[in-house]
Amino acid sequence: MLVELHIVQNFAPSNLNRDDTNAPKDCEFGGYRRARISSQSVKRAIRTYFKEAGLLGDAELSVRTKRLVEELSRRLAARGRGPEEAHQVAVTVVNGIPASTDSDDKTEYLLFLGDREVDALAGVCDQHWDALLQVGERSSEAANRREAKKAAKAAVDAVRQHIVGALNGGKAVDLALFGRMIADLPDRNVDAACQVAHCISTHRVNTEFDFYTAVDDLRPEDTQGADMMGTIEFNSACYYRYANVDVDQLISNLDGDEELAKRGLRAFLVAAAQAVPTGKQNSMAAHNPPSLVYTVVRKTSRWPWNLANAFVQPVRPRVDEDLIARSISALIDYASRLKAAYGTDTIAAEHALTLDELGWPDPAPRRAGTLDDLVSNTVNAAFNRGT
Repeated sequence: MLVELHIVQNFAPSNLNRDDTNAPKDCEFGGYRRARISSQSVKRAIRTYFKEAGLLGDAELSVRTKRLVEELSRRLAARGRGPEEAHQVAVTVVNGIPASTDSDDKTEYLLFLGDREVDALAGVCDQHWDALLQVGERSSEAANRREAKKAAKAAVDAVRQHIVGALNGGKAVDLALFGRMIADLPDRNVDAACQVAHCISTHRVNTEFDFYTAVDDLRPEDTQGADMMGTIEFNSACYYRYANVDVDQLISNLDGDEELAKRGLRAFLVAAAQAVPTGKQNSMAAHNPPSLVYTVVRKTSRWPWNLANAFVQPVRPRVDEDLIARSISALIDYASRLKAAYGTDTIAAEHALTLDELGWPDPAPRRAGTLDDLVSNTVNAAFNRGT
């Protein structure tokens, strides 16, 4: 089964995701300049929302970090180990993964690890404490970090299988959804069950500039002028957003735990609809919920449909029809034409949540009254529990 998610969401003036010049990200699509929000930014917002909204517990989530040594040391200390020895053993284990650490004990690249994986690594440290502590002492005497890593890798061979065995994904939902790559340990890579597209505006966009000034509250009364000034780039755009989840891959990544996969899919659909990147939100507060959330459950993952081509010709508002309504109409029209051309045999169920009534031609999606209804119906259909 494959679950596809299509969202139309209009934002007030904002700069939710910016580039290296602090300008809102954009791209060219269909020969026209469009506003863009990167998929990485969206995934980050979703992962953060899982935890903040309590959709999943800490043990069901992961952490992306260069500070594994610090976290392992903290957990070992919580198990009653001395801080200095805990640090020494943690460095040995991380170097033995292998994931080189620098002088600040940070790994050379970000590691994406489930909470249970980090706990399992702490358990390996506990179980093989004396041997790892001796390795740590020898490594600390090495002339440089390269020699230290080499010594650690050679000496931990006896427990290496336990270290590698701890890196089993930890049944972390976000890791199962978005996958991971460990450069030094490719057999512990995880194929993502979820694909997320860059959000693009359904229309042409022009970047605007907000010129701002600030005044020193304690300046003398006879002093005029601003004490700080600058500009912030922003835009206002109606975005088409697309993502899909391969349900079978999700279950596989979670070691066959179908109940956890079901909860994970539910959490993803809720978070994808409600989470928003945080760029410049304190200045602009562009908290604008989606106007359309449309899900398609397919019987196969072999042929997903991203509906972005509905907007190859940029949408324009009319006097009697706003930009949001025109965008949704364009999406409905394009989806209907695809169904007419290629058939609906692969579609198991469709559900839609909209703020307004829509003229959706048959076969129309099942209308949901609330987001919770849409999510529940979609999850049930994806796990063959009816629609």
